[in-house]
Amino acid sequence: MSLLELTGVTVRYGDRTALDAVGLGVAEHETVCLLGPSGSGKSTLLRVVAGLTPLDAGTVLLGGADQAGVPVHRRGLGLMFQDHQLFPQRDVGGNVAFGLRMRRVGREETGRRVAESLDLVGLPGAQRRAVAELSGGEQQRVALARALAPRPRLLMLDEPLGQLDRDLRERLAVELRRLFRSLGTTVLAVTHDQGEAFALADRVVVMREGRVAQVGSPVEVWRRPADAFVARFLGFRNLAEATVRGGEPLADTPWGEVPVAPGTPPGPCHLLIRPSGVRTGGALAARVTARTFRGDHVLLLLDPERGPALEAACPLREAPAEGETVGVAFAADEVVALP
Repeated sequence: MSLLELTGVTVRYGDRTALDAVGLGVAEHETVCLLGPSGSGKSTLLRVVAGLTPLDAGTVLLGGADQAGVPVHRRGLGLMFQDHQLFPQRDVGGNVAFGLRMRRVGREETGRRVAESLDLVGLPGAQRRAVAELSGGEQQRVALARALAPRPRLLMLDEPLGQLDRDLRERLAVELRRLFRSLGTTVLAVTHDQGEAFALADRVVVMREGRVAQVGSPVEVWRRPADAFVARFLGFRNLAEATVRGGEPLADTPWGEVPVAPGTPPGPCHLLIRPSGVRTGGALAARVTARTFRGDHVLLLLDPERGPALEAACPLREAPAEGETVGVAFAADEVVALP
């Protein structure tokens, strides 16, 4: 059952359409991440749900109730923004208690919920600490505790990890997913970082120019992007216009013949070849122009004798040296024909 249901949501700023008839449902206890480049409409959509941005058309239902005219503080939402927006003059406990006091929760219950929320985010006993003493990661946790303390029916996060370094972002994303699952929290989050979205989300919504480009689980979106835009946004570089032949599992591409999975529809397409599907040892000659160490593998940038540059992922022990010329082949199970 959907806790949040959006239908035909449209927002315009003069001649510019920020959201164009967006439809989306978020189920109880589900974490959904809105993913997309700057200007795609993802933050505007979050603000619409919160009641911070008015609609030009469409409806927002929370728990089946139309939110038209319902002010922000009566929607039962938890909000957490990229800059945390902590009150520097209040200690940690005062920050976490803010939403509870606005809702006139009693002092004893407020104290209990503040302690409980800080325990949940890994900051037990931090009530009397000053905000200025906290690291960026600790401030993020305090902001999350403040959003969770009123027990919102929907928690909304806008670039919650955006100001943290990559290592801390990756660790906290895993912790947040575990926390949301244990609490049964329903979450709608905004991010431009696909790694963060894939770590957090049950479903990912990729947005483009105010519209939904694709919805699916992280695995579905990664394995089969809806189109070339989604593939490029996810970081895939091995994309080219191609024609899949009828009657045989091959595509004609700028790199020559590339095998495709049996049953691939014939005709023009964009062909995506994952880096793991570019193998050394084939007939297409290519020079290694760069190598990037990625821990368990090396990412190669190849300049083939024909066609655009290719990225290839190969085991460290098998990685050719920069400047070396290698043969290139393609694995059909890592090739995807996109509309």
